[in-house]
Amino acid sequence: MKRRVAREIAVQSLYQIQMNEATPQEAVQVAIHEAENDNETGLDFKGEKIDPVYIVELVEGTYSHKVSIDELLEEYLKGWAMDRLSRVDREVLRLAVYEMLYRDDVPPKVVVNEAIDLSKHYGTDESGKFVNGVLGKMIKEVDDLKSKVSPS
Repeated sequence: MKRRVAREIAVQSLYQIQMNEATPQEAVQVAIHEAENDNETGLDFKGEKIDPVYIVELVEGTYSHKVSIDELLEEYLKGWAMDRLSRVDREVLRLAVYEMLYRDDVPPKVVVNEAIDLSKHYGTDESGKFVNGVLGKMIKEVDDLKSKVSPS
């Protein structure tokens, strides 16, 4: 399974958690079931079996660090508050920050590019530019930010 598909399902799961107060595991299972059966969002997994392990890691990690991620994002959202963001942009940003700061398996530039693509696909016409602006500022300080967060 491609990491891109995992990220898409992770964003859908995080969105589901916010909308339905589901647990991370429940949200991932629902998102995988929908992808394998309905695939209304057009995920490109070419009929491969979707492995929930990596997706659950992303969702649980993002969810468990949500408070510190949100506090950090507030510093980079010049003129914006977290509760004013669209739900999609908020979840894409949270996932990207989690991957950049709490994981070492993907280079930060790749995380930012993936987040921009996800926000363009699932968000508004302005989402890609907005996410790029926020994460672009953050990536310049990623090493300092990583040293300030506790490991997952």
